[in-house]
Amino acid sequence: MSQLLDAFRLTALPPAAQALRAEVRRFLAEHLPAASADIRARSWMGFDAGFSRRLAQRGWVGVTLPASYGGAGMDAFQRFVLVEELLAAGAPVAAHWVADRQSGPLILKYGTPAQKDFYLPRICNGSAFFCIGMSEPNAGSDLASVRTRATRCDGGWRLSGRKIWTTNAHHCHYMIALVRSSGAPEDRQKGLSQFIIDLGAPGVTVRPIVDLTGDAHFSEVTFDDVLLPEGSLVGEEGGGWEQVTAELAFERSGPERFYSSIVLVDRWVQALRAGKPSDADATLLGGFVTQLATLRSLSIAVTARLARGESPVVEAALVKDLGTEFEQSIPALLEAVTSADPGAVPDPELYRTLAFLSQISPTFSLRGGTREVLRGMIARGLGLR
Repeated sequence: MSQLLDAFRLTALPPAAQALRAEVRRFLAEHLPAASADIRARSWMGFDAGFSRRLAQRGWVGVTLPASYGGAGMDAFQRFVLVEELLAAGAPVAAHWVADRQSGPLILKYGTPAQKDFYLPRICNGSAFFCIGMSEPNAGSDLASVRTRATRCDGGWRLSGRKIWTTNAHHCHYMIALVRSSGAPEDRQKGLSQFIIDLGAPGVTVRPIVDLTGDAHFSEVTFDDVLLPEGSLVGEEGGGWEQVTAELAFERSGPERFYSSIVLVDRWVQALRAGKPSDADATLLGGFVTQLATLRSLSIAVTARLARGESPVVEAALVKDLGTEFEQSIPALLEAVTSADPGAVPDPELYRTLAFLSQISPTFSLRGGTREVLRGMIARGLGLR
């Protein structure tokens, strides 16, 4: 327990990171497309390739990658500020999100020189969008039970299987997938490898999945004897489990794990300013601010460890678990407070935003690992199981 507490030691953002904040706000004031709150609430699920490319032109895609590959060479703290400002504004960042957050750093760490030279500049200039191939049908959150298989052949590998709940696969150019390259599903973490897959290759079929809100940001991807070139393997054959767990530390610890409902909170505060806030409103807002400040401090502490080159898997799982619980609670609590006065005149934009997040918020604790899986990881990290 003391080790975990030490990992969350209060950390301040460095001056260089703080200095970036005003610059990002100026950029957003000029380039963020005008949109109502219910559209902006989609933020890191909102796909706008044009906006992502404008960010790339500014040098803010692949920001932690070296300048030699077209990156900005920023540290994890500067990326935290950039992400925080983008999410707070409700910017549509889904196009470049995965490549910037984890695919680029993964290739930088484990990729071959040829992979780095080919993919990293394309990520940084906004011409290569990536998705993650982890979840599979009938596997739930049991990532180690993957059945999609890559088999060696002349010229590379043959890939067959399916991935599901793959965010924005129908918009992306590439997928980095965790697949079985040896052994059987019963071998669990052994025999797993990661491959870069061209989603335009023969044998790849991408089917969008429409959710309750009418959006289609999830997809099912089928691989039917797809030929993967020899250079598709990322890292060592059989080293996929170690690589993917390191990758998940990037996925689970950032502001997106507690900012998904922040546009709704902002729109509600605007409505309060235009009316007469009650004591219940003030109490609820104070609770939101207190929890957000705490989660933000935890996330910055994890960011400090990422900046040191560490892989804080357990700490990231804790931030993700607490953060998604918070962002899921916001729509439910605001439903209650906004309906407390049946005679109040409804704010149409606020209600549309609330309706969207009420429908989509159950997914917050699924993406990036379910609550049950994360709590199992935390318990093992604390020596409780």
